[in-house]
Amino acid sequence: MTRILIADDHDVVRSGVRAILEGHEGWEVVGEAKDGKEAIDQAGATRPDIVIIDYALPLLNGVEATRQIRTRVPGVEVLIFTMHDTDSLVRDALEAGARGFLLKSDARQFLISAVESLAVHRPFFTGKVSEALLETYLSKGCAQESALTAREKAVVQLIAEGKTNKQIADILSISTKTVETHRALTLRKLNLDTTAALIRYAIRNGLVEA
Repeated sequence: MTRILIADDHDVVRSGVRAILEGHEGWEVVGEAKDGKEAIDQAGATRPDIVIIDYALPLLNGVEATRQIRTRVPGVEVLIFTMHDTDSLVRDALEAGARGFLLKSDARQFLISAVESLAVHRPFFTGKVSEALLETYLSKGCAQESALTAREKAVVQLIAEGKTNKQIADILSISTKTVETHRALTLRKLNLDTTAALIRYAIRNGLVEA
């Protein structure tokens, strides 16, 4: 039996994915989560073989949640399930330990194939994402120094969600001083000078939903 955890903040998406997966013999959905923190907790409690996780989750995005899930549940395979396929997102997902990447627009056609591949520990990427990966590697030496790290993006997301430095520190399990450092570095990298501008950046780049 392949045990699967679904993490998405939209009830209708979780229900639709569950319906598709439970129609496949030998697969069992062992849990659902609606934000990044809950996904980490559910993964620790249910010990799934595969986690299907949206990138744009509240509290902790899918990449940061993937990093922590892979640490807590060695051997688990993670499929990033998202509307976005930017080069930086694909790169961040791979660095966090995800081995599958599926666009929501491709779900009807490829979800079963993606889970089948991960169930036998083979990576899975749709054609569109494979193209993004190729572009990323071809331009590897040209990356801007100002690009945010995955941790900086997690901090920006939480700032945009209205969390205080203390709340961000608790959620990410880092010190308040480290949060302040990330905030300052991010503002400098992006050439921004206010929190409002940082929030607009987060919305424009899909780190939070408007």
